[in-house]
Amino acid sequence: MALLNKNRKSVGVIGLGIIGTRVAAGLRHAGFNTCVWNRTPRPAPNFLGSPIEVAQECDVIQLFVADAKAVMETIEALAPALKPEHLIVCNATIGLEGTLAAAERVRQTGARFLDAPFTGSKGAADKRQLVYYIGGEEQDFLRAKPILEATSKAIVHIGSVGQAAVVKVVTNLISAVTVQTLAEALAIVRRSGIRPEALAEAIESNAMRSGVTDLKLPAMLTGDYSPHFALKHMFKDVQLGIEIANKLELDVPATSTVGGVMYGAVMKGLGDLDYAAVSKLYDNHTVAPKAAPAAAQ
Repeated sequence: MALLNKNRKSVGVIGLGIIGTRVAAGLRHAGFNTCVWNRTPRPAPNFLGSPIEVAQECDVIQLFVADAKAVMETIEALAPALKPEHLIVCNATIGLEGTLAAAERVRQTGARFLDAPFTGSKGAADKRQLVYYIGGEEQDFLRAKPILEATSKAIVHIGSVGQAAVVKVVTNLISAVTVQTLAEALAIVRRSGIRPEALAEAIESNAMRSGVTDLKLPAMLTGDYSPHFALKHMFKDVQLGIEIANKLELDVPATSTVGGVMYGAVMKGLGDLDYAAVSKLYDNHTVAPKAAPAAAQ
């Protein structure tokens, strides 16, 4: 482990899931004094006893929790210790309304808030190559930038608080729809009696090849759905996208259909697997799975 730089402020990381654990390790690697907390205790360096203890030790706190409810619960737990010098960096994907509500609650304490969702799964976090989308004031962005640079390959300042949340959600919609169509394509190839590897070979020189196809098709071919980004979390993000579209009175048929298929996959117990596991719905090479009713989305 790299020696800690005593001249740097301590950074807090709350939420030690797939990404939070790796971000904390990346911050330590970069020399930041890093304090962590998780609802379920973990054997991690500088694991503190509560969010309040994190706030007492750290002026900048990154949140890597699962959803809007967890974000608000964490902020409420932090609130008694928050002061004007604190900056809460929300890295969770919680959509527009959740982000605005979290920002308002933080501001009520006198602290600062930065909307900073990320893209990149376990592999990118391991390599400290996440991409952060930023929504917030310039002064807060500049303050957080050295911290975010320690675990990222790029940082994109989108605009005001909430705007980064929207961009993050819609980029996940693209990934979700891409993976669903990839699963369908693979099912068609298999049922046609074509060797599955031929699809990968064809895509390699095709204009539609992308980072998503490079990551997810090998998982589908091998059946290894170890979670890099869990299906239940992608389903949550698809729901957030549908909510945003509904408020804007936009019809999003592809997203809605994928949401229905993911709902069915989660109900079948696939939620903790990688979201490429939608391909498992075709394991018997039968007809395509039916989407859930719209009300279930």
